[in-house]
Amino acid sequence: MGLWVALIIVIFVLGSILGLRISPREKALGMMRDQARKIGLHPRLVVAPDWTKIPKATEKRASMVAYYSVLLPQARLPLMRALVEDQQLKVVYGDEKFQHYTMPLKGIYAIDMQANCIGVYWDEYADLHATQLEEMKTYLISLSEI
Repeated sequence: MGLWVALIIVIFVLGSILGLRISPREKALGMMRDQARKIGLHPRLVVAPDWTKIPKATEKRASMVAYYSVLLPQARLPLMRALVEDQQLKVVYGDEKFQHYTMPLKGIYAIDMQANCIGVYWDEYADLHATQLEEMKTYLISLSEI
């Protein structure tokens, strides 16, 4: 009887220890966010704005989405919001000069520009190896200079 109790305790303890391990996917996301911070991007999770048309997690709960932005201290950017459809921007609000501007990055839902900040709402799982972070920063800065 004592052997069974000891075996159950050992299984319980091992299960608890193995349950604490970080999944490879979460580890990759953390490393990607750290890399983004090092190059000047500001990653954060935000509630998906209604205008992005990102599907809600449930009927009563909004989805969380990654928002990577670049701060441009000297810039005075106009307010602009655009969805990405067929790898092109579709302006929802703001200057029409951004209409049909091409989007070379994958996994991007929308772009938001205001005051001295420009950022993208995107699916981080589309690029877990962080291959497009530099390109994302360059694209955002070039978009702000149009």
